Amino acid sequence: MGFDLDMTLADTRSGIAACYDQLGLRLGVVFDSAAIVTRLGPPLEHELANWLPETDIAAAALAFRELYPAYALPMTTAMPGAHEALAAVRARGGKVIVVTGKNVRDATSTVEALGFEVDEVVGSVFGSAKGSALARFGAAAYVGDHVADIEAARAGGAVSVAVATGPYTVGELREHGADVALDDLKEFASWFDGWQH
Repeated sequence: MGFDLDMTLADTRSGIAACYDQLGLRLGVVFDSAAIVTRLGPPLEHELANWLPETDIAAAALAFRELYPAYALPMTTAMPGAHEALAAVRARGGKVIVVTGKNVRDATSTVEALGFEVDEVVGSVFGSAKGSALARFGAAAYVGDHVADIEAARAGGAVSVAVATGPYTVGELREHGADVALDDLKEFASWFDGWQH
């Protein structure tokens, strides 16, 4: 079973906002961190492109990642139902892969800080680029909060399970082609149990 990280398993909004606020102080740029955290999912560089000239993006991304362990990680919490969702997969003998746009270091430290038991973490991939990791792992389904996670599931030959804990409603996720749309991960275990029978 594959899972996205930000706003699927982990509520990273406060921590990411804190990082952008610190980055803004460092660069002398005013980031609207409240707006930024409403559209998490795409890689960091995509968001920075909304605020900075192309020539400054790589250095800003590096600076952001330097800030991440101290500012974001302590403010990151598990999404409601995340631990129970992973436990449901484990209880049936399943394995878990986290596939995320977040870089591997920060994704791994987030998984470890929140006590998520996973078998593999793949980072720095977004949308259909997640498909190869899902296919290699043999993921039967991929759970995410973004329409790009629906593309990821399709690309990996997996069932798309979408949770409305990110920028999209259940209805919008269905409209974008999710095979299954849940309000949040608290609904996952019962869906998974029924799906496995």
